Order: sequence, then C-alpha cells, then structure tokens
Amino acid sequence: MTKQSNIDPRDSGAEMKKRYVSPTTQIAMKGQRRDFISSTIRIIPLGGLGEVGRNMTLFEIEGKILICDMGLRMPGEDMPGIDYIVPNISCLKDKKKNILGVVFTHGHYDHIGAVPYLIDKIWHPGLEMHASPLTRGIILKRQEDFPNLPPLNVNEVKNGSKINMGPFKIEFFRQNHNIPDNLGLFIETPVGNILHTSDFKFDPTPINDLPTDFQKLKMLADRKILLLLSDSTGAEEENHSLSEKTIEKNLEEIFKKVEGRIIAATFASLINRIQQMIALSENYGRKVVIEGYSMKTNVEISRALGYIKSKKGTIIKAKDIQKYPDSKITILCTGAQGEGSAVLMRIATKEHPFIRLKKGDNIILSSSVIPGNERTVQNLKDDILRQGCRVFHYKMMDIHAGGHAQKEELKEMIKIIRPKFFIPIHGQYSMLAAHAEIAKEVGIPEENVVVAENGQIINLNPQKISVEKSRVPSNYVMVDGLGIGDVGEIVLRDRQMLARDGMFVIVV
Repeated sequence: MTKQSNIDPRDSGAEMKKRYVSPTTQIAMKGQRRDFISSTIRIIPLGGLGEVGRNMTLFEIEGKILICDMGLRMPGEDMPGIDYIVPNISCLKDKKKNILGVVFTHGHYDHIGAVPYLIDKIWHPGLEMHASPLTRGIILKRQEDFPNLPPLNVNEVKNGSKINMGPFKIEFFRQNHNIPDNLGLFIETPVGNILHTSDFKFDPTPINDLPTDFQKLKMLADRKILLLLSDSTGAEEENHSLSEKTIEKNLEEIFKKVEGRIIAATFASLINRIQQMIALSENYGRKVVIEGYSMKTNVEISRALGYIKSKKGTIIKAKDIQKYPDSKITILCTGAQGEGSAVLMRIATKEHPFIRLKKGDNIILSSSVIPGNERTVQNLKDDILRQGCRVFHYKMMDIHAGGHAQKEELKEMIKIIRPKFFIPIHGQYSMLAAHAEIAKEVGIPEENVVVAENGQIINLNPQKISVEKSRVPSNYVMVDGLGIGDVGEIVLRDRQMLARDGMFVIVV
C-alpha cells in the first residue's frame, strides 16, 4: 500500500513519487464501500497528440467511458477537396451504450468541430453532454446546419459546476485562453484525481475575461493530483505568452495611424479579438462590417450571451459600405489562413459581391500561421500587396497572441499542481517532447512522464503509468462535402495527380 509522505512534494522529484494516496486506497483504509473499485483507468487519445487540432480523448474505467472534446482539424495543402479531418472513433463501434457522456472544454472547432460528423455514431438516449454557455451555443447553432441529425441536449456548466457520471466526478474551473467560457477539468475517479488543463495561458490582463484563479488551482492541487494532462502547443516557445492587453495596444497604434479602410482577418471563434476590433473601431469613429458565415454566427451567439458588446449602429451591412468614407470603415472577416472559400480570399480575388480591395486599404492578419498553411498565406499576402494595400501581420508587430501557455507558464502550472504522473497533450510531437522535458526539469521523474501518440492505450494506477503495445485505429477520417470517411489515401492520391497534371474533357 502506498504511504502518504509528510515531506513537501515540491522539495524533490523523489518525494513527488512517494506522496500520492489514491481515493481507492483511502476508502479501503476507512473500510468504506464503493460501486466502482477498479485500480486502473485507461486513457486513449484519438486526436490532438502529434498534431495541432482534432482533439478527442477517452477515459475508461471498468468499461464505462467518458469523452473529452470532439474536435476537427483543417486539411493540409496536399489534400485537395477535403473540408475537414475528424477523429477515427471505430474503437467505439460496439461500445455505444458504455459511453456515459461528453464534456467540452471550450468552443474552438479543434475541440467541438467534429460533433456533427461523429455524434450519430455514439448517440444513445442516455448520452450526457456538458459545455459552458458559449461552447453550448456554438455547438447547438452549428447543429442547425445538420437537420438530419438527432437533436442534441447539451447541459450548461460553468466555473465551479460539478457533475457525476458513473465512476467519474467532474468539477469545472475557468482557464484563460483566447475565447470566453474556457473550462479546465478536475476529474475524480476511484483510481485517483486527474486534472485536464484545457487550452490555457496565464494572462494577468486578459480582454473580455478574468485573470487566472491561482487560488483555485492551488486548492485543486491540495486534493492530490495523480495525473496532469497539460496543453503543449506553446511548449517550444520561450518565456511567457503575450497578454491580450499588449495586443490591444499594438492594434490601437494601427487604428491611430492609418487613414484608409481596415480589413482585419482572424479566426471566427476568436471572440476576444473580435471584441477588441469592435471597441477600437468605436473609439476611432469607424463602422464595422462582419463578413463570413461562421464569424457572423459566433458574433450573434456572443452578443446574446453578453460576451461581445457594441453600440447601436456600429455594426452595418457590407452593402452599405459605400455610404461612409474609407477612414470610417472596419471590416472583420475570416480567412487569415488563406482558405480558398473564406472571405478575405474572395475579396482578394475580386469574388466578393460588395467589397473590392483598393489602394490605401490596410489588411491586418491577426492570427499566427497554422503549420501547413505557410505557402497559402504567403500567396494571399502577395496578391493583396499587388493591389496596392498594406499588410500587417504578427511577424511585423505583436498583433496576435496565441491562447497557449509558453515555457514559463507550463513550468508554473506543473509546480502548482504537483502531479505524480504527467502526460503532455495538444500539440505536434516536438511540442509534446518539449513539454515532457519541462516536466522533468521541475521534478517529475522520467518514468512518470508519458509522451503518447494518437491511438495508444495508456494504463494508469496509483503506482504506475504504462503504455500498451496494442493500439486503437486513429488514422485520419476525411470529410468531403456530405461524405465522412469516403475519401481514402488512393482517392486523395488521384486528386493530387489531377491537380498537377489533370485535364477536363467536355463532350457536348
């Protein structure tokens, strides 16, 4: 039986190995009974490890399954015709009734975007779904685009909410990110307590949000954390992430100096950035046009929930742009990644019905470039510059802050939580490996750190963490129009060949 250590676990890595006493052990010591007495939990990542996006993780105890997030990722440049890539959930095919529910951390599509494509494969009348107000609103609004699917009942949870699902007791706590209503998870199980950070950063001066509740994190840590699952996207970046307040100051410098129209492109789900742009536009007497279906939808939901505020008359329609001088117009749109169907690309290629680029326009690309999109974004910038416009991007000045903790914040999180075991999540393999090194630096023993990949099965008990030799399928499932998983490697290869050397033959 593991004994409780009286030594502060922060003193050394060796002491961190000693100190953990699982709830199962504690209950056995007290002679209490419990419905679930398993000594092992299985953790199976189906997406998000070894890649950016497609986040989805299974937690399984005695056959009862909890799902965390159901995200998608965007296709690479070498995937012509593919809309999205979603997790492979074939391992759940015969386990539908064992799935207790799904909990969502926040409303970014890399965490919720796969819901319409996968939900019918796991849905049953007893399935529970839990999300924060904004996340819930985005999920349900998007579900309206899929009328053939069963209606979803998503329960609303907030900071401090507690729910029970079989052997899992879950408490939600707020975390800074770059979207409101981001929640981390404290998961109490018969095996031990697990803390899932969600995507996070420590921002002392956030926009449209509250600073990190460090006292809450310390209180959770005092309840003894067996395993920490922590966001790794910023693990290769030195120092501390930029505050949104810094970004706002730099964006204001652009608003002060430029005289023509401002066309700002960002992610549709970057609610805090959209709010910053609206507020700055109001401060400098500009009207705001919002273009892009997903951005319009998210703004509508956020305004209803009070996360985006604007004065009456600030937001106008694109067709009314001509009524105002260029110096009084801001256009917020999608397309900072150079997506072919997004608004900024349609403006640049003169395909938008109301907006054309002209000399004197100022284009702000307020997002970093997702790996794989570099060439597309470069081509977009070139096309814009050829039309006499000026382009501002994150490499020129700090006009975008990622929503992810960097090295110093990741170290601080581990020091606060003091887990016995550690798994880095959410990131390319190099990011996971870098985060694992950070964990070792702050005292987590090497044998207690697991750098896992999608499809691997991780077994966890109070004494040991290990990875099985067997794996579950975790290959890409590609969404192509209404088809899900219809396009395989052979079809994709044929498309690539046609894109390079193909031709059309039209017979009339």
